[in-house]
Amino acid sequence: DMELAFVDVDDVIDVNERLLAHLFKEVLGVEVQLPIQRMTWKEAMNRFGSDKPDLRFGMELVDVSETVKDTEFVVFKGALENGGSVRGINAKGQGAMPRKKIDKLVEFAKGYGAKGLAYIAIHEDGSWKSSFSKFMTEEQMEALIKAMDGQAGADRNKIVWNVLGALRLELAEQMGLLDKNEYRFVWITEFPLLEWSDEENRFTAMHHPFTMPMDEDLPLLDTDPGAVRAKAYDIVLNGTEIGGGSVRIHQNDVQEKMFEMLGFTPEAAHEQFGFLLDAFKYGVPPHAGLAYGLDRLVMLMAKEDSIRDVIAFPKVKDASCLMTEAPSPVDAVQLEELGLEVEPQAEEETIEE
Repeated sequence: DMELAFVDVDDVIDVNERLLAHLFKEVLGVEVQLPIQRMTWKEAMNRFGSDKPDLRFGMELVDVSETVKDTEFVVFKGALENGGSVRGINAKGQGAMPRKKIDKLVEFAKGYGAKGLAYIAIHEDGSWKSSFSKFMTEEQMEALIKAMDGQAGADRNKIVWNVLGALRLELAEQMGLLDKNEYRFVWITEFPLLEWSDEENRFTAMHHPFTMPMDEDLPLLDTDPGAVRAKAYDIVLNGTEIGGGSVRIHQNDVQEKMFEMLGFTPEAAHEQFGFLLDAFKYGVPPHAGLAYGLDRLVMLMAKEDSIRDVIAFPKVKDASCLMTEAPSPVDAVQLEELGLEVEPQAEEETIEE
């Protein structure tokens, strides 16, 4: 974990690129080409349906909303009318996938919030079958196949991204496209500063409430908060976020505005974060940082599938620790010091038939 003063996004990225290049060279003998590719959050979501894209294979999402905008298929029509989109992925060579396997993928998609999964299967002889062709004209189907040549999904953008992003990885796993000997890094930048919560009916911070907005987006805090981008960045390796950080807010007025965007009254903000706002009055240097998930990084370098395989003393299935034998009994003196009391567990009543 690192904190740096008087730096901005490029400075943090530069330090960490050189660190990663040195680490992979010394430990694995792998040359990391610098500079590492950068991709904005918006581009990553549109192309891969994920803010931690795996770049070891293609199968990118394709937006076919314009192609199907005149269709009468209620799934597509409803999504577009409600501000959603129609996007698909092209799983090349899978046109002969059996129906049972397709049904499993449909259930897989539902697990990520989809109501279903529309698909087109193109056979080697050029013929095709589809789950929705009866709702569209032949011309519309041909246009869609030309634009997409694969599977399509329609819903609110967030659900479409989540579903197709997960489906893309599931298909890559099934098709054997994930090479553990290949290391593809990418920086994801310009995350949204805020995201809308339907449950709370307000904006929440995508990262944390101390993330600095992009300088050019500061005026949008008053006019279009949802469009404000953050000076936040993640370093991603093979579809796994191995580290992330941001430039912090160091101006009192910007921090107060951020709290206002999150629904805090000035009184509530000062009650919870007065120590910080008061400190800002005395001058705070511009600062930024980044922290690694070291276990995730080691897992990928060791070509393992689980962080449990690289943690020194992992917990077992019941969350106990074999090394320290925790959880274990606590003596009365320790409980008294902490002001805790342990109630005896009530014995379960047995009912005899």
